[in-house]
Amino acid sequence: MPAPTIVTIQQLARRIGLPDAPVLVDVRTEEDAAADPRLLPGAIRRSHADVAAWAGGLAGRDVTVICQKGLKLSQGVAAWLRHAGADAETLEGGFEAWREAALPLLSPTHLPPRDAAGRTVWVTRARPKIDRIACPWLIRRFVDPAAVFLFVAPSEVAAVADRFGATPFDVEDVFWSHRGDRCTFDVMLDDFALHTEALDRLALIIRGADTARPELAPEAAGLLAASLGLSRMHRDDLVQLEAGLALYDAFYRWARDATDETHNWPAPRPA
Repeated sequence: MPAPTIVTIQQLARRIGLPDAPVLVDVRTEEDAAADPRLLPGAIRRSHADVAAWAGGLAGRDVTVICQKGLKLSQGVAAWLRHAGADAETLEGGFEAWREAALPLLSPTHLPPRDAAGRTVWVTRARPKIDRIACPWLIRRFVDPAAVFLFVAPSEVAAVADRFGATPFDVEDVFWSHRGDRCTFDVMLDDFALHTEALDRLALIIRGADTARPELAPEAAGLLAASLGLSRMHRDDLVQLEAGLALYDAFYRWARDATDETHNWPAPRPA
């Protein structure tokens, strides 16, 4: 059994993608990161050498620290973080154990640059419905939990992207957009290398709802109805985004854990 300040790869895998997932901090050396630049989903890179300078920013947070093998670097950084007031654990076996278990690793090839605060910044059309909520959910849960989303008039997306260093998505003629019959959510799964059984199941539902093909998945019509309802409930796009994140959290947990569960009436009576 691992020590109380060590988390196993199986335990961490169950938490990634959930709204209460820990902050993941990758403190591998530059040499190790260059040899395999992929990241655990949602992880941020930090240097162990200046942990005293950045540890205070994670005070009060639940943190998992990852180094190459789960030894001195992650142990030392986690101890510093606990000193600064964080609830910090280390990943048993580190990055190598996660990789050897064939668990998801984020490809950073198309990861947008980060702003001065270390966040990715994205811009899209105002009044989101499906893909423009699903993609922020995927980014917040698996790519960059601190990501910023700007919703602007359709005619101004390109100009805002240029002036504010934001990455446009789900608009025509940009990298992060529909490709063929696949929607932007599909494209992000492909290019971030985030395919899992649960995310692929969710992607089919999103594609059916977003491209008027409800026959792709029985749940697509329900997602469309819920999404249109949220768009009528909220005038503020950011308020709608927060409500939509909870909706996709529920669909994801169903896709991951509950697809075999049924519900019927009347409830079965005890013998």
